[in-house]
This record gives sequence, structure tokens and C-alpha cells, in this order.
Amino acid sequence: MPACRIWLKNPLAIYTANHFDASGGLVLNGGVIEQLLGAGERPAQACDQVFDAREHVVLPGLINTHHHFYQTLTRAWGPVVNQPLFPWLKTLYPVWARLTPRALKLASKVALAELLLSGCTTAADHHYLFPDGLENAIDLQVEAVSELGMRALLTRGSMSLGEDDGGLPPQQTVQQGQAILDDSQRLIQAYHQRGPGAYLQIALAPCSPFSVTREIMRASAEMAEQFDVRLHTHLAETLDEETFCLQRFGLRTVDYLDSVGWLGPRTWLAHGIHFNPEEIQQLGAAGTGVCHCPTSNMRLASGICPTLDLIAAGVPLGLGVDGSASNDASNMLLEARQALYLQRLRYGAEAITPEKVLGWATQGSAQLLGRPDLGELAVGKQADLALFKLDELRFSGSHDPLAALLLCAADRADRVMVGGQWRVIDGQIEGLDVAQLIADHRQAAAALIRDPAMTR
Repeated sequence: MPACRIWLKNPLAIYTANHFDASGGLVLNGGVIEQLLGAGERPAQACDQVFDAREHVVLPGLINTHHHFYQTLTRAWGPVVNQPLFPWLKTLYPVWARLTPRALKLASKVALAELLLSGCTTAADHHYLFPDGLENAIDLQVEAVSELGMRALLTRGSMSLGEDDGGLPPQQTVQQGQAILDDSQRLIQAYHQRGPGAYLQIALAPCSPFSVTREIMRASAEMAEQFDVRLHTHLAETLDEETFCLQRFGLRTVDYLDSVGWLGPRTWLAHGIHFNPEEIQQLGAAGTGVCHCPTSNMRLASGICPTLDLIAAGVPLGLGVDGSASNDASNMLLEARQALYLQRLRYGAEAITPEKVLGWATQGSAQLLGRPDLGELAVGKQADLALFKLDELRFSGSHDPLAALLLCAADRADRVMVGGQWRVIDGQIEGLDVAQLIADHRQAAAALIRDPAMTR
């Protein structure tokens, strides 16, 4: 397809994530941003298309840095609605162990579609369930990402420490170490793209300290170094996890991470709530990042991530929706809203602004994923954009368009562009039969929990 120069003209408001003036709009060419225009400026060269954005608030495409796509099948499931993390996991693991290839593909498409409609253009997923028959789970997710036309960092998760060995997961959900490592290498070599504009990447992601052995943690770090890919895991989400690490390894969570070679700039951690001041400094010195998941942390009553303390120490910080059984949505703009309000409880209204939180959802999240080509509107960056209208009743009487996105609870983009291609137009995903997807997904969700043992 020949390059097409597009002028996104005179937006109602625009957030660039870098303080550049783009009030006159953007010029896009060949899937990247070619020019930023100040008020009254015009493109340096003739454009093939002009899109009048005077009714739109324009953001960089939002970036979700932690999810579990498969969990869309167990949203708002009664037995776990009021449980904290460890009992929540113990109740859900037997259900998730019956996951089928078809169900995972449907779950992934639902999660990705919901993210895309919320203005998210890049998503990281943490998949760690590989029961018999689901050995090619990541391959199925690759197909779903390609069908939606989004960017993704798919993390090859793992669980090797089952209940019989003192871990949390049931034995039918864990794998042997060599099988984990062999499949991890296969996926990197088959799918991992490098350089600016990459659509698909792979990272290595042992599930958590309480679900994998020390050996798998070390081997994953060594493989990530060998193949130059990123590392991801859950850490310091609850005090129960801290107790587990002390009892099993004789170390607190950050010291344990250091002992297995994980402290470094290629690592980002989900949650990061229960760190002491010394651990925060350790993370900052290492350049290890943290993904804040406010809705999940509130739903499971896990605690509040110390975001500003982490940033002050030099820790990269981004946002993630977490799995759709602890959120229970896949909406990045609503996640930013939750981050705004939850963090104000900790740091005050003046310290946590809409612009700061949108920065976590864009530029900060891009840093976590090692993507300097994403997360901001600047010359040479990828043309990933989310455009929102403020024409619904909820926005009537609002005055600051950018603040209104979060304060008035915008939850659906009018248009979304990935790599210069419109993926959402007039609030609809191009080429996706959403009604059929919902019908198929609901059927798969019902089948997953139909086992009488699950409903007694």
C-alpha cells in the first residue's frame, strides 16, 4: 500500500505526553508522525487526506502493560466476588485448568477488542496456563492479535511449583522446567519482532515467586539476556506473598528477585504495592519498572501502589488493567481514571493530575515495554492514536476537554489508529462482528464453569 500523508487537523484538545505544541494537529505519513503543527500552522507538504478533528480529544494510543486475556471467561463469578488474592486464586485455578484452545482464542479476542475500543493500541498479556491440549496457547493469542490489527507484547508465562511441592497452583496447571524453556525459546524465535514499528513481541514471565521454582526464575533471566527480550512477573502484590517468600526462600520479595538475576532494566513487575523504602531505592537503582493496576488492587483489597515514591527513586511506572477476573473490565481509559482517584487518596489532589496519569498510560507504559517508538506524539514516533468525542450527556457542561475524559468517565473511543491505519471508526471495530463474538464468548464462559464440582 503506498504511503498516504494525512493531516489530523485542529483537534479540540491534544495530549502529546511531552509538552510539544500540536494544537494545529499532526501530519502522518507511512505509519509514523511526520510533523507537529502549532496553532494556525499548515503542513509543509500537500496531504492526501485531511481529517477534521475539531470535535475530538486526541491522545497517543494507550498502552496496557499487564493483563490476563483468558480471564474474560470468569468475570464477576459469584464464588470469588468477595475473596482476596490467595483464596481467589485457589478457587479459580481448577476452573482455569479446563481452558480449551477455542475458549482461549475467544477470550483473547474479547479482551483485545475491549481494549481497542477504550483507545488502547498496544497490550501486554501474561499467559501462564498450559494444561494438556493448550500447549500452543501463545500461538492462539498471536492469531487473535493479528486479527485485531493491534500491537502486543505476549509474555510466555510459566508455573512449575505446584501444591505437591509447596506452591499455590494445583498440579494439573504446572509444567516441567525444560518444557517451559523449550517453548519459550521457540516462541521468541518464531514471533519476536525487533526495532521501531514492531507489532508483535515476546517476553518471558514466570507467574510469581509462589508458583515457579528458583531454577526457572534463574533460567528465564539467562534466556532473556541471551535473546535480548524482556522479563515480567507479579511481585509484592499482597502481604501473603511477602510471607511466602520469607518462609520458602528466607528473603523478602525484592531481595529474592535480586538473588535470581532479575533486578535490571529489562524487567517490569505487576502491582508493586508492598515495598519498603530501601526496596524502592533498589528498584530505582536497577531501573526495574512497575505496572500499577489500581482497579484490581482495589477489587482484591491488596493495597495502594506507592507510585510517586517509585518515580522519585527512578522506577519507570506504567498502567495495566490486570486480568478480567479481578478488574473485571479491559478498559484502559477507565483504568487511568481509577489511578487518578486511588493515587489522590495517597498523595493528594494537587500531586496527581489527569495529565500525570495519562502520562503513565502512554509514555510510562511504553518505557516499561522497551518501546521508545510508542507512547507520545512526536516526529518519528508511530502513528498510534486514540480520538474521543465529548458529545454524550455525561460531558454536558464540562469545560476542560482533557480533564473531562477522566473526570466525566469517558470509556469508549470514537476513532483509533494503529500504525497509520484506522482500526476503530465511529466507535466500531473495522471488520469485527462484535455481536457474534459476544455470543460465542458467552457460550464458552458458561461451559467453563458448568462442571457440577464448580457450582456445588
